[in-house]
Amino acid sequence: MAEYRLKDLLLLPNLLSGARIPLAVAFPFASGDAPLALGVLGLAGLTDVLDGWTARKLGQATPVGALVDGISDKVFAASVLGTLIATGMLTPLSALLLATRELAELPLAIRVLTSKRARLTEIDRRANKLGKVATVLEFATVVAVIVHAPGRLGLLAGTAVVGAAAGTAYWLRELRALRAESARSPKREAPSV
Repeated sequence: MAEYRLKDLLLLPNLLSGARIPLAVAFPFASGDAPLALGVLGLAGLTDVLDGWTARKLGQATPVGALVDGISDKVFAASVLGTLIATGMLTPLSALLLATRELAELPLAIRVLTSKRARLTEIDRRANKLGKVATVLEFATVVAVIVHAPGRLGLLAGTAVVGAAAGTAYWLRELRALRAESARSPKREAPSV
């Protein structure tokens, strides 16, 4: 059974994940200077790689860590997307396409945050390979948008397709876990009259 402990927030991998929150705050201020914006984006990407690597290396992978990582990812993505829309680098429709995976995962994240049953469900909520590919494509697309690279619209379309596939994979994983939990739970019998 997954155990969510407050003290796990202070583990190095979770501190690395949490570092994306101040980077999310910094991004709008850095957005007017492409090298600075790319630096903030690079630091966020580095924390995203290092948090998982450190968790595995130190044996500190926890349910809290998976939750902090997901929340930090969503906050950073929202900051970047909001900034790119506000500065005119992305249209709202393009931002929605870029955020396909995050939008698909958002109800799952809310469910875990608000449902004790969801938090107690036995499930590995770490990013899968498709999710990692989607993350790399999202970062590459944002870099292409910031530097006005040719072909950024094609990259955006590819990111949306992979993001939709990753979001679908996460939903299917969650639904399978719920089905398995329901099968394990004892059925309540109707009271006899």
